[in-house]
Amino acid sequence: MIRWAEADDLPGLAAVEIAADGVFARVGICFPAGTTMVEECTSPELVIVAGRPAVGFAMYGWVDGAVHLEQLAVHPEHGRRGIGSALLAALCDHASAVADAVTLTTFRDVPWNAPWYARRGFAVQEPQGWGPEMRALVARERELGLELAPRVVMRRVLRAPGY
Repeated sequence: MIRWAEADDLPGLAAVEIAADGVFARVGICFPAGTTMVEECTSPELVIVAGRPAVGFAMYGWVDGAVHLEQLAVHPEHGRRGIGSALLAALCDHASAVADAVTLTTFRDVPWNAPWYARRGFAVQEPQGWGPEMRALVARERELGLELAPRVVMRRVLRAPGY
């Protein structure tokens, strides 16, 4: 069941994110302490969840006028069942009513990151195409230590600008 988060969903999402981040150890990526993104979220209207209690979520914000996927996480016990795809589709569907595109940052070579998003219509956006907010976001990720492996900015155009 894909649905908008409610305030009482938010505290449990950190455990989902931490468990999902643990899967990256298989490819030699371990996230620095304090980089759990959903713990900072106080706005359930920016989060789409799967299940009750939530076993996955997509959290978004805004970057340079586009909806920006800040985090997509599915608890590994519920992985490989299409939950991530359903969450991403729900986010893109919502975004198409309010923005021209969805952006994200992700690991270039991790199979369930950039290649996965590419199969879902996202394309790498080169630095010359980034706006000032994206430049600042990428710089902030580096400051936090998230540049653990090559990362890319990706964008999925939802509609022609202004339509």
